[in-house]
Amino acid sequence: MGVPEQQSRRRAQLGFSFEEAQAPQRRVWQVSSLTAQLRAEVERSFQDLWVEGEISDLRIAASGHIYFNLKDDGAQLAVVMFRRQAGLLRFRPEDGLQVLLRGRLTVYEQRGSVQIVAEHLEPMGAGSLQMAFEQVKAQLQREGLFDQERKKPLPAFPHCVGIITSPTGAVIRDFLNVAGRRHGALKVLLYPALVQGDSAAAEVAAGIRYFNQSREVDVIVIARGGGSLEDLMAFNSEALARVIAASELPVVSAVGHETDFTIADFVADLRAPTPSAAAELITVAQHRIEEQVEELSLRLQRAARYALMRARDRLSRIAAPAALARFEDALQRRQQRIDELMLRLQTHMGRRLQHEAMRWQQMTESLMRHDVRHRLRLTAGQLDALGGRLMQAQQAELQRRRARVEALERMLHSLSPLGVLERGYALVYDDQGRLLRSSSEAQPGQTLRTRLAQGTVESRVITTSEDTTKE
Repeated sequence: MGVPEQQSRRRAQLGFSFEEAQAPQRRVWQVSSLTAQLRAEVERSFQDLWVEGEISDLRIAASGHIYFNLKDDGAQLAVVMFRRQAGLLRFRPEDGLQVLLRGRLTVYEQRGSVQIVAEHLEPMGAGSLQMAFEQVKAQLQREGLFDQERKKPLPAFPHCVGIITSPTGAVIRDFLNVAGRRHGALKVLLYPALVQGDSAAAEVAAGIRYFNQSREVDVIVIARGGGSLEDLMAFNSEALARVIAASELPVVSAVGHETDFTIADFVADLRAPTPSAAAELITVAQHRIEEQVEELSLRLQRAARYALMRARDRLSRIAAPAALARFEDALQRRQQRIDELMLRLQTHMGRRLQHEAMRWQQMTESLMRHDVRHRLRLTAGQLDALGGRLMQAQQAELQRRRARVEALERMLHSLSPLGVLERGYALVYDDQGRLLRSSSEAQPGQTLRTRLAQGTVESRVITTSEDTTKE
């Protein structure tokens, strides 16, 4: 009876009825299978998270993805925000910034590490829109885009103004009313664009580029009514600010009410409190001129009426024949003065034409002396001469080296053992390839190889006396 059967019988005698427990079966995981299972469990349990922490080790990849660590005093987690979500951020993430993050927890299988895939990010404390505004403002100010020295002056008397705004809003009607009242001859070209929303900044920038390319206007106006910080966010775009700064035409920013300030206001060549104020600022010089012209016209009319009244009074006291004679005399003097001025003008024009002709001749002669084609011909001749000299030097050096090589070949041939063989001598080698110098070095039955000037001869040694016999 075996030992296990004895142990079973002993347990039965003692009254134990349970069976011996079996060891659990071992399961062996593949690393990829385990990480995939872990990722599925983690993503199922943590699908929607809000996490607060501090940004560190921020990296923005060329693909547009953002990588950073979110940490507190006791731990840290890796975070990735893909390009699509990163493009929706209203601010620029920075190291050390306290943020509130929304996303889902997952496992990066290639490294076996836990990370958060961020869907939304907002700064703690100040709002994201205000922070984005301050970040863009500080960046552009460091680059000098707000400097007064780079701003272009507005034209005093513009003939045509390009305005970029919504074609259906009250802004365009107010602008046209003010501009028409103050400068009736001013032309206004409208570039319709959205002034609110995600695509507004791109459409306004496209309008600025269009007016710069077409050159149909003298000044550009960006206009919209007031609103909240979110409503005006399109005019806080860094891309739009750089387009405004790069504009060759002066740009007037008339965005919002008098208390509203945007990045476009700081970069533009002139900031107007309202769109109506922009129309007034553009037409201020023309309006002043028109007021002065109207005032001068009234003064001229009063002076003309006064002079006419005095002339009538004098005419009434002068006899008709005497007045006619004096009139004819004054007319003749003025005709003489005209003739004198015409003569002086002709003399001056003749001298001027002669002077210009001399200048033209001098410039022509100077141009002929500095004719580039002549200098090119001289340079080409010099290059041809140098090329010929270089070719001669190369041929001479080649002949010299060829003669030296031939001399060395002759010397080498004279020193070569093959040259000695040509004179009837031979070289004898044993079967090990050693050169024999005496008949005593050969052994009977040994195969020898004799090198002649033309080919070799193999032979076998029969005896090794003074006169060796070979087969």
